Amino acid sequence: MAARAQVLSLFRALHKTRRRVFQDDAASLDAVRKMINVEFEKNRQESSPDKITELLKFGSDVELVLRTSVVQAEVMESGALRINPSKEHMEEGPPPAGGIPRCC
Repeated sequence: MAARAQVLSLFRALHKTRRRVFQDDAASLDAVRKMINVEFEKNRQESSPDKITELLKFGSDVELVLRTSVVQAEVMESGALRINPSKEHMEEGPPPAGGIPRCC
């Protein structure tokens, strides 16, 4: 696939992932949209094939982390957090019996 097509494909994939990961969170949706657009615009004039390959790899890694590691959570009335994992988060299997241990 030509570099331009790969760049456009990654751009679309990042925005698709952004919409899914930050669904119903307008502030995060807007902030991440701006961040994606700024980064792509900043590198728009890049012509080095090696640098383009490096940037595509970085962007693909970012998309993977967003898709598999970022989890939406909401604060319940009790003050506890309810996690809303996606299918990608559950690929490793369901959380352990008794829930996910608290970190703090």
